Amino acid sequence: MSSLLWVLVLIASVWAAHWGSDKIAEPLQKMRRQWGLTEAAGAAFVALATASPEIGTNAVSAVRGLSDIGLGNLLGSNIISVPAIVTVAYIASASNGKKKANLRNISANPLQVKPSALRVQAIPYVLIIALAALLTLPQPWRGLQPIDAWIMLAAYGIYLAMGILHQRQKGSQVAWKSREIKIAIAGVILLIIGAYFSVTATEKLVSIFGISQTIGGLFITATLSIVPEVFATWNVAKSGQITAATTSVIADNTATMTLAFFPLALVGLPIQHLLLYTVNLLFVALLGVVYAAFIFWGKPNHSFSFKEVITLNIVYFLYLGVMIFGVLKNI
Repeated sequence: MSSLLWVLVLIASVWAAHWGSDKIAEPLQKMRRQWGLTEAAGAAFVALATASPEIGTNAVSAVRGLSDIGLGNLLGSNIISVPAIVTVAYIASASNGKKKANLRNISANPLQVKPSALRVQAIPYVLIIALAALLTLPQPWRGLQPIDAWIMLAAYGIYLAMGILHQRQKGSQVAWKSREIKIAIAGVILLIIGAYFSVTATEKLVSIFGISQTIGGLFITATLSIVPEVFATWNVAKSGQITAATTSVIADNTATMTLAFFPLALVGLPIQHLLLYTVNLLFVALLGVVYAAFIFWGKPNHSFSFKEVITLNIVYFLYLGVMIFGVLKNI
């Protein structure tokens, strides 16, 4: 009964955090239009809000001395999110405008994205993952350290500036209402509350199940944290915003790898299980590289075909196999 209670608390906390992030994202979407940012560039900006649940969770885990939960959440959410979000965007876009989607309709329609998605999102994301590996894996400076926090924060600043400046267009007039600002403030408050209880519930569950905090973050917190994003992606793709729906996951993951990395590194976090960390970071990188490669070499160009979407899912199931039959047996 105790485990069920904390599972329900975790689910409610995750949804609360994402509700709060949605209310922050709405004013940022208006600012994107006001500043004349492209869809792909705007995704980098709006990711400040959409990735805030992961950032908040990691900040709470760092403050409470539960950084391993945050580390697992960081890596796990960046792994499962890529195949999950691309698959949902693909199905939603393929069935858009059809009363009933079937496998033939879905498999015959590639998921087309704008070329800027490669330069503005995919390539910078892969470079940031490589930077994280360089900062945390070599023996002389292994682990997450305060200097790493500031380096990753600077990397996100550069990424965000490049996104904002890329093909900037003339901004449009938007109307601001005081009610929107009040709702955004309420969103921030609920986000903080949701992040706190997400960490607390994960802490209780790993204790009940007798698993490590890192594994709890990887497979409990991270998995539940992308569920609201899946629903949001479906709605965005169905509305015809294909590039925004498909690239938002990379923008979110980039913010997670930098801004959610920041609090963990700032308090310092040694890598206790090198194999576990290395394998997970490797699959974070592999999915990022495969994502970028499919945009670059996809047929037609800048798209995801049915086979390529399936391939992303195969990579994820390969990850699960490596974790279950390899890594977890050795820790």
